[in-house]
Amino acid sequence: MISNSTDQELVRQFINGNRSAIENLISRHKNKVFTYISIYVREQSLAEDIFQETFLKVIHSLKAGKYTDNGKFLSWVMRIAHNLIIDHFRREKQMRLLSNDDYENDILNEKRFAEDNIEDSLVKEQIKNDVRVLLQRLPEDQREVVMLRHYAGLSFREIAEQTEVSINTALGRMRYALINMRKMIEEKSLNLTIN
Repeated sequence: MISNSTDQELVRQFINGNRSAIENLISRHKNKVFTYISIYVREQSLAEDIFQETFLKVIHSLKAGKYTDNGKFLSWVMRIAHNLIIDHFRREKQMRLLSNDDYENDILNEKRFAEDNIEDSLVKEQIKNDVRVLLQRLPEDQREVVMLRHYAGLSFREIAEQTEVSINTALGRMRYALINMRKMIEEKSLNLTIN
């Protein structure tokens, strides 16, 4: 059954002419890839364009034999998405990859938070803003690990592959990010809880 196939088996099936194999691969990884793109690209339609461009490039690269089957299909797709995001910002001459407003798809905007009273909504908005400020003050490598882990939902193994470091380095960056954020919370006497 095709849905039980590994990524590597689906890649081979697609290369051998099975079109449904690529549809299965896209379906399997679309949420992680789109979430990753959405972290960096604020505009929904632009994120969708880059997502489509990513998988078009995947299809063309697979057909051209440019993929080496090393068991890291998702990391390869994420690297393509990452490069397309960078290309977009270079074209637009906007070298900043993140700003305080680029978190439309974060966990604090989920539907379950929409039905609160006004006071709870204001408190949650303030917490969200405080977390954004804290993230922006982290060193780039620490911020990237936090974003990939908590916003894109990647495992530490996937983060290590994506950022081209060891798992221990990725774990260390997360540890230091949390330590730094705790220090900043204490220094600013922030309350990031809802009573």
